[in-house]
Amino acid sequence: RKKLKSTSKYIYQTLFLNGENSDIKICALGEEWNLHKIYLCQSGYFSSMFSGSWKESSMNVIELEIPDQNIDIEALQVAFGSLYRDDVLINPSRVVALLAAACMLQLDGLIQQCGETMKETITAQTVCGYYNSAGTYGLDSVKKKCLEWLLNNLMTHQSVGLFKELSINLMKQLISSSNLFVLQVEMDVYTALKKWMFLQLVPSWNGSFKQVLSEADSWFAERRREFGGDVAFLESAQGNAFLPVFAHLRLQYIVSDLASARIVERDALLPSEWLSSVYKQQWFAMLRAEQDNDIGPQEINKEELEGNSMRCGRKLAKDGDYCWRWTGFNFGLDLLVTYTNRYIIFKRNTLNQPCSGSVSLQPRRSIAFRLRLASFDSSGKMICSRTTGYQILTLEKDQEQIVMNLDSRLLTFPLYICCNFLYTSPEKRAD
Repeated sequence: RKKLKSTSKYIYQTLFLNGENSDIKICALGEEWNLHKIYLCQSGYFSSMFSGSWKESSMNVIELEIPDQNIDIEALQVAFGSLYRDDVLINPSRVVALLAAACMLQLDGLIQQCGETMKETITAQTVCGYYNSAGTYGLDSVKKKCLEWLLNNLMTHQSVGLFKELSINLMKQLISSSNLFVLQVEMDVYTALKKWMFLQLVPSWNGSFKQVLSEADSWFAERRREFGGDVAFLESAQGNAFLPVFAHLRLQYIVSDLASARIVERDALLPSEWLSSVYKQQWFAMLRAEQDNDIGPQEINKEELEGNSMRCGRKLAKDGDYCWRWTGFNFGLDLLVTYTNRYIIFKRNTLNQPCSGSVSLQPRRSIAFRLRLASFDSSGKMICSRTTGYQILTLEKDQEQIVMNLDSRLLTFPLYICCNFLYTSPEKRAD
């Protein structure tokens, strides 16, 4: 038996595509649509137009002004068509134009569907465009999802295209967040920012991403020669706009590593008083640890952890046994991290393992930490995640502690481990 054509298909074909029994003509962008007021009234835009005392309420031909440049004929075709059918297939490459049309015509269902499509199709190529559109058209949940994607993937999906698209304001939000998935250490965030700033300043540059760092270094070296070494780049007219982004770098975890400190000094991007201030801060923190018996944080201070914790991470490409430490001087606390048999273990190494620097012999040392673990698909969408939340851990010399036990069902490699640490308690402010 021949299947009967469904009513909705019939309505779409006969009334929308063929325009039969049309009682209104809509003209926009040089195109005409023969439509029906009773269907158009599903749109808030037309509903108020036809029901009020607008002159259009009695007209049979309406010229639509389209002030939004994102809206094109194809988007209007889909938006008008959505009033005559139950479901709309949204092509991700067309979603921003369609969202713009849906917002203008006040089609709430279509707006929501555009939002869902955007959330499902965030990639390195779409994330900035989606974030900006979500801001323009008031889709806060899409904005939030884009921000989440960037916090999770900024360090692993670096590319020339993405860095050119990332605005100063958006980058500032990412760099200031304690939820930024950092691989490996804070110095890598500085290096990423240097590449990003170069691509923002020289958007015509189009080489491969592998060449960006050396190109950026050469370009900034040229600026240094122009300034004669007196002015940090961020204090120059060209660099000033980027100051608020670099201000969120956690410099105390960069200057704790000699090689990194030397690079930052050589680059002369940062104002010298930023560095002298952080050197002073770190010196006093070391004296407190050495002479004032500061054994580390004793309570969870969320504000301190959010704003000042060390951010570091590691990618585990496949299952196996791993043991590592993140570089930098941590006031004599040599923290070894081990992944083995689905356990993640922290060890305060004192005398058992070789250590490249000095270690504290205090009987007990405390750290505040949060460990997050996640795996992502190839487009950067999170597949699974776990977190310890913020905790205080007190370790005796050479003591080790399991900090996470993983369910094998959750394990999808590569696995990303991201940590926040505070090794010293905050400086007590004199009242």
